[in-house]
Amino acid sequence: MYISQVRFFSGHYPTDKYYPFNVPVLRTTPSLTFQRPVTFFVGENGSGKSTLLEAIARKSGIHGWDKPRRHLAHQNPYETRLADFIDVVWADEPVPGSLFRAETFHDLADFLDDVAISDPGRLKYHGGHILNTLSHGEGMLAYFSGRYDRKGLYFLDEPEAALSPTSEVRFLKILQELTARRQVQFIIATHSPILLALPGAQIYSFDGSHVKEVTYEETEHYKVYMSFFADRAKTLNRTISTRQLAAADQGIHARYANARA
Repeated sequence: MYISQVRFFSGHYPTDKYYPFNVPVLRTTPSLTFQRPVTFFVGENGSGKSTLLEAIARKSGIHGWDKPRRHLAHQNPYETRLADFIDVVWADEPVPGSLFRAETFHDLADFLDDVAISDPGRLKYHGGHILNTLSHGEGMLAYFSGRYDRKGLYFLDEPEAALSPTSEVRFLKILQELTARRQVQFIIATHSPILLALPGAQIYSFDGSHVKEVTYEETEHYKVYMSFFADRAKTLNRTISTRQLAAADQGIHARYANARA
């Protein structure tokens, strides 16, 4: 492990009205401990998992590729400030790494392809391919296999976004091969029950009163998929539970609270 713990200083949060500081689990969780080469963050939309992922990356000195935002319906001055109120405990010396976001991968791939045209030797760092000559999913897999094949701390936000189920299994095998070399640590926010099945992975659920470690079978994702495949007609006809509606509403309201303030 490169980082062993993240501590929250919720008593010093600057507000309780704006996202992410109004997300209950980010106010009630004192710390998270990392004990495995791969840790998954899982939870409903708006639960705070991606925001925490980016905050830990930023606090670890990891650069996140991004593009300028335009046409915002509101301005939240606190949206990227969670990193100021957490502490990262290194188990070993700090290492370089990267932050992957599925939503910006196409723009990142354009940049990497432009660099590779000028310096063909760079191709080896993303699978030996000009990424945008591949499908979106194939480009991601090429990037994963090349970029993570070196010592580092890697953060991934929903890497399954463009992957077929078969490609998700391929990515699982890539993760197994990379972690077997004991030179990488991954923290991954995901909705994929296939990725969550990685043997030996640590899973933190954001669905509850606080962030807690769970087993694969305890995740909502596993339960929903098992129920669907066991009797899809019954699942489709079943009314969404009050708890699920409350969780969804909580995520939406937390994300956009005070949007017009």
